[in-house]
Amino acid sequence: MTLSFDLTAEGARDALRARATPAEKPSLIGLTRAELGAALVASGIVPERQAKMRAQQLWHWMYVRGVSDFAGMFNISKDLRAELDKHFTVARPEIVEEQISSDGTRKWLFRFPPRGAGRPVEIETVYIPEEGRGTLCISSQVGCTLTCSFCHTGTQKLVRNLTSEEILAQLLTARDRLGDFPDRDTPDGAIVPAEGRKVSNVVMMGMGEPLYNFEAVKKALLIASDGDGLSLSKRRITLSTSGVVPEIFRTGEEIGVMLAISLHATNDDLRDLLVPINKKYPLKELIAACRAYPGLSNARRITFEYVMLKDVNDSIEDAKGLIKLLKGIPAKINLIPFNPWPGTNYQCSDWETIEKFADYINNAGYASPIRTPRGRDILAACGQLKSESERMRKVDRLALEAMMIAGHGEA
Repeated sequence: MTLSFDLTAEGARDALRARATPAEKPSLIGLTRAELGAALVASGIVPERQAKMRAQQLWHWMYVRGVSDFAGMFNISKDLRAELDKHFTVARPEIVEEQISSDGTRKWLFRFPPRGAGRPVEIETVYIPEEGRGTLCISSQVGCTLTCSFCHTGTQKLVRNLTSEEILAQLLTARDRLGDFPDRDTPDGAIVPAEGRKVSNVVMMGMGEPLYNFEAVKKALLIASDGDGLSLSKRRITLSTSGVVPEIFRTGEEIGVMLAISLHATNDDLRDLLVPINKKYPLKELIAACRAYPGLSNARRITFEYVMLKDVNDSIEDAKGLIKLLKGIPAKINLIPFNPWPGTNYQCSDWETIEKFADYINNAGYASPIRTPRGRDILAACGQLKSESERMRKVDRLALEAMMIAGHGEA
């Protein structure tokens, strides 16, 4: 018997998709404490009077101990653990690939559920070990909308935003892989040192524009910096934006982390080409937003990222323009030798040119470190991240759903 379904009817597609695929258990990772308590009560497994206490227990196991299975939460009864496992998950995402560079840099390719994209999606996360610290570069979107002409990620169209759970999962999984959570035998209540961590710093500089996914990024970073959990200092978390001006003040006011601006040019004509969002929010508006950033001071400087492109933006005249543009802003200017990627027409500035540029900036009173390229051999360096994920076309998604439904239509 052949069955047909009207997939245009309101609610039909969602209802039929639910028949065709088993429901995913919701994750407790990425929820605020209040949301966590509410989820436990709504599931019927915890009475309201216990919600706050149970939420705090789970928070400790997820973010202090790094437990990814309810079975490991030893101060919760066996029966309650079984109920939690029946309704929820705290599992890590699938690691599709892990690459380790000759310089110790690690890159992970993570796979997440479709959530509207039509098929599972993949993103990249990079860990950079350095003397005295370890920095994790986290992605906020699958793909990107900004099409910066020098950036490999910008050649991948936006597939979807990541959820707060998926943003945090990158940090949790990296700490798992690096052995950065306390030993499981550490006594309950023991003081766990915050110093000496393998992941000491987080930068929102991976795939995507964080401020085009503001709410999820905000929630994830507030959980990451919570003193009773992952406990990262907000001064060790840096959010990098290409210049989404309306959200810059909110970043300082509502998240309170360090700010980095992906600048790369000192005049609108060139920045329009390199960073096309400049056409919407030109330099005058961007710099004004930086001057108004909450908490800005010599102790909380803004980092301005400047990729060094040969014969494009690397002259001494460009350096002079940079000093003039940033005059009066407590700032650090991070010079980034361009990292080539397949298909690019840009070249990295000569090392002598970069050093002369840096000397001029330094002599003007600004710190201007030259970022050492890391992980180039595994395409893990700045501007090189990209995944093969693409959003499935609507017609293909409908065909796939119809096929899945047809497979369940005969009983």
